[in-house]
Amino acid sequence: MTLRIRPARPDELDEAARVMLAAYQQYEASFPTGRWERYAADILDVRGRLPHAELIVAEEAGRIVGAVTLYPDGSRSGMEGWPPEWAGVRLLAVHPDARGRGVGEALMRECMERSRKRGVTTLGLHTTTVMAVARGMYERMGFVRAPEYDFHPAPGIVVMAYRMKL
Repeated sequence: MTLRIRPARPDELDEAARVMLAAYQQYEASFPTGRWERYAADILDVRGRLPHAELIVAEEAGRIVGAVTLYPDGSRSGMEGWPPEWAGVRLLAVHPDARGRGVGEALMRECMERSRKRGVTTLGLHTTTVMAVARGMYERMGFVRAPEYDFHPAPGIVVMAYRMKL
């Protein structure tokens, strides 16, 4: 099947949000008590990110199978703390039944290309140790650790920063 990477249409926002939540659901057990509910609400709030970001989707056979949020000005992405000259990626998501087919990499490459076209020289993202498959993909693509941009949403939890020079 052909994978199409494109901006989300307004009538697809709820579907994209559901795909994003389905992709992250597997991590629920790794969250401290009460934290998953807040994170899930943040994942579902695709409309709240749109004033400062682009929602990019992966479509296959007329169905959204993945999505990612790209902040052209990474400083607008919230707690990530990126410099304004960086772009930032949040919530890269591939529906569980579409994994292993290059959807995540295609979405990341689109973010890289859009950032390059804007003259952005660095793309940042955050991930955690439990997201090992995603971390491996980011590292294979050329992202490197940027620990100076790590953050700690709760005691004992490190959200690890990565960056890529474009």
